[in-house]
Amino acid sequence: MGKLKIAIIGVGNISRHHIAGYQANENCEIYAFCDINEDRLKYMGKQYNVTRLYTDRDQMFAECPEIDAVSVCTWNCAHAECTIAALNAGKHVICEKPMAMNEQEANAMKEAAEKNNKLLMIGFVRRYGNDCAVVKDFVDAGDFGDIYYAKTTYLRRAGSPGGWFGNKALSGGGPLIDLGVHVIDLARYVAGNPKPVSVYGATFKKLGSRKELKGKTGYVSSTVTDKDIFDVEDMVTALIRFDNGLVLSVEASFSLNIKKDVGTIELFGTKAGATLSPELEIFTDRNGYLTNVSFDCPTALSFDGLFKTEINHFVDCIIDGIPCKSPAEDGVIIMKILDAIYKSAETGHEVEI
Repeated sequence: MGKLKIAIIGVGNISRHHIAGYQANENCEIYAFCDINEDRLKYMGKQYNVTRLYTDRDQMFAECPEIDAVSVCTWNCAHAECTIAALNAGKHVICEKPMAMNEQEANAMKEAAEKNNKLLMIGFVRRYGNDCAVVKDFVDAGDFGDIYYAKTTYLRRAGSPGGWFGNKALSGGGPLIDLGVHVIDLARYVAGNPKPVSVYGATFKKLGSRKELKGKTGYVSSTVTDKDIFDVEDMVTALIRFDNGLVLSVEASFSLNIKKDVGTIELFGTKAGATLSPELEIFTDRNGYLTNVSFDCPTALSFDGLFKTEINHFVDCIIDGIPCKSPAEDGVIIMKILDAIYKSAETGHEVEI
């Protein structure tokens, strides 16, 4: 078998991580780029020496039937249509998170993958982190016992990326669908992928994008313009109940009056608890004494090789047929949760899933 021919749909910032992953894999060839922004498309083509450049995905598939697999790295609003088009063209797909704008779109994507007998993998990249691997080893060995409560926070003081991220028509929402999706999925994955049964959530739009702040840097989208709108929430909080008794608390923000950005995942079980903030520590008891477990190996999330590990897994799934660690069905479940949080926030009531 020759190298997999890879197409990238959407060549914004996140696509660079996918491209680097494919470039590092000896079984892959970056074959074609597609983007509706022709200037950006030409710039990325020149930078990565890709000459097959398209502004129309259907034309790309018609003229390049030899493409084997596709990374979908577009705005959230185009995830479903681009993924379904690629699957219907007979291509395997890895789609960036969030899977779609809502559960309905996510189900349509999953059905297209099943109909065409092609892999649809969702880019839950935190599942492929070194921190996840370590804590999951302990969870799977039974060291935590019954994990009955978890807390996740992904809070930014002034971290709205601007551009399309603040435009609900393109993004589907704010920090919940952009940031919260990461920690909700990671906590659920580590806890054994229980099924959600109900949600209570609240969203706030109080501080906005804070683009007027002087000296604000970081978290900047490549699509920022002076005409940007911001009509999404800037903060969200939620409680999610699962069928195994687990309750998950979630907080995420683009803008919040805190001292510094916070990213923490905490797990509480009958035998042990843990925090990833950023290093992994485990809290338990031994021989009648409260005991804290630390590690000699690095346990803080490292972005060095994170996306490469994810892309390597995608390639291995295609070539060797191994089970996918982040399949479409998990993406559908996460979209159910996100839909329910937004509905609960709108109605002020708990929503059953």
